[in-house]
Amino acid sequence: MSKPDQPLDYERPAPDSVLKNSSEFLQLMQRRRTVRTFSSEPLPDGVLENIVQTAGTAPSGANKQPWFFTVVTSPEIKRRIRVAAEHEEALNYSSRYSAEMLADIGGLPVDASKPYLEEAPALIVVFKQSYRVDEEGYRRKNYYVNESVGIASGLLLAAIHQAGLVTVTHTPSPMKFMNDILERPHYESAILLMPVGYPAEGTTVPDLTRKSLDEIARFYAE
Repeated sequence: MSKPDQPLDYERPAPDSVLKNSSEFLQLMQRRRTVRTFSSEPLPDGVLENIVQTAGTAPSGANKQPWFFTVVTSPEIKRRIRVAAEHEEALNYSSRYSAEMLADIGGLPVDASKPYLEEAPALIVVFKQSYRVDEEGYRRKNYYVNESVGIASGLLLAAIHQAGLVTVTHTPSPMKFMNDILERPHYESAILLMPVGYPAEGTTVPDLTRKSLDEIARFYAE
């Protein structure tokens, strides 16, 4: 039996506040950059929990919330993940990546070595649940899984940046090793590995240009 509806928790802002809020958030997110050099400084208690809970507020198909977040601060497990990820990345660079992809990433500071997987104080691994298993062991459908987990991952990225921390969206492929190391069921698939922490002193980032508004959007009006 479904629960009855409840009133929306919403306080309507003044029109000028809507624009101000959107502008401030845009300015905040425009400062977001991918970082691959991390300080080992520990994070404040509770921040990782808040970040993950923020990601869990994402909408999802039929409210099935087809995601699972594994947070790793154990040095031993971080080491195991690094070793496995670097193994897959070495194969990617040596035989799996196309010549076009290798050329496209040639100007970026990326290779098979991933020391940040141990240097960052925490790793967050995002799993998608292709389906779910109920308490009686029956397989049940999830809906719009990729879309739902994609939205949750975007919120996770924004929450990390809003907290004043940095990350890199690392996607070693394949990532079956994550299920083995983190003891996740076979119907879950790791899609994203995100080191989280403060940037190391002296961190630099590539001088990149994001596409302009005209390049990414078209507005239709009367």
